[in-house]
Amino acid sequence: MDYQDISYTVTTEKNFDAAVASVEEATAAQGMKVQHIHDVQATLKSKGYASEPLKIIEICNARYAHEVLAKDVLISLMMPCKINVYTRDGKTYISALRPTMLAKFYPEAGLEEIASQVDAKIRAIVDAAR
Repeated sequence: MDYQDISYTVTTEKNFDAAVASVEEATAAQGMKVQHIHDVQATLKSKGYASEPLKIIEICNARYAHEVLAKDVLISLMMPCKINVYTRDGKTYISALRPTMLAKFYPEAGLEEIASQVDAKIRAIVDAAR
């Protein structure tokens, strides 16, 4: 299995904060909603650890969530969808876990079609935020 099967990652010329704002805007444009943003750098700093900027942006669409949970409630372990914005070595990255992986983790649930639909939306968000 290749990283491209698991995640979709792009670099951006935007600074960190602009990239986070772009993900938020692109999420709304795709009919999804930001549920929560975890500021990992701030959390680690409050515990005395230094790290580069990292925010985990949790996003969801109620219709897709309902369809997926109706197939198997254990899929909730991998929800909501996440898009990360982080810096490394002076570059800013936008990265998302690919929903198509859910179909591979839960083959008996028959998620291929819905996972492909959500995957297309997630990739569109990442590309638009770039």
